[in-house]
Amino acid sequence: MKTVNATQLRPSLGKVLDQLEHDGAPIIVCRRRAPVAVLVGLKDYRQKFVDRTADDQRRNVVAKLRKLRFESPRTGTTLDLLRDLRS
Repeated sequence: MKTVNATQLRPSLGKVLDQLEHDGAPIIVCRRRAPVAVLVGLKDYRQKFVDRTADDQRRNVVAKLRKLRFESPRTGTTLDLLRDLRS
């Protein structure tokens, strides 16, 4: 994994991003010789964070829907029931 110093990153950000896009390997950003951040490509970010989060949210919604028992509301309207479900 390549590392780059934060002060070196500023003037050469375009080159670093080109390398990240070409290689796809994460790049560690250091400040005062200590790692402080990691640059990852958009594809890796989506696979590891965005898509996973969306999948988790979908699973949670499906689980909640499966737990619900739909009955006719005794009071109020169907619209009131939908408002309750949203909150």
